[in-house]
Amino acid sequence: MKRKIEDLEDVKLLVNSFYARVRQDELLADIFNSVIGDKWDEHLPKMYRFWQTVLLGEHTYFGSPFLPHAKLPVEEQHFARWLSLFEETLDTHFEGEKAEEARWRARRMAEMFMHKIAYYRNSNTKPIL
Repeated sequence: MKRKIEDLEDVKLLVNSFYARVRQDELLADIFNSVIGDKWDEHLPKMYRFWQTVLLGEHTYFGSPFLPHAKLPVEEQHFARWLSLFEETLDTHFEGEKAEEARWRARRMAEMFMHKIAYYRNSNTKPIL
């Protein structure tokens, strides 16, 4: 049965389920695992805080989500797969307004990251820390 995203436990279900898919995906697993390595126990709580802040309005995430991604070896196909896995995760577990907001925000984030990464690759500038 699908549920609404209402609290931190729902955010954890979203994040854990999504990253379980990413870690098994033949296109994305090597990229994520090479960067995160054996530090998934540190990475996942950051993702909980990010989505808790974005979806629940509980400001627990502080930082710049783009910077850790700026130099990743990713192209449009990686973003498409990331988004597909995220939306599959939403469709499997959730429904309602917050699920649709998560879908919308993930699409905007993928689009923005893709364009920013391309910009920095094609210019002589670096992201501001």
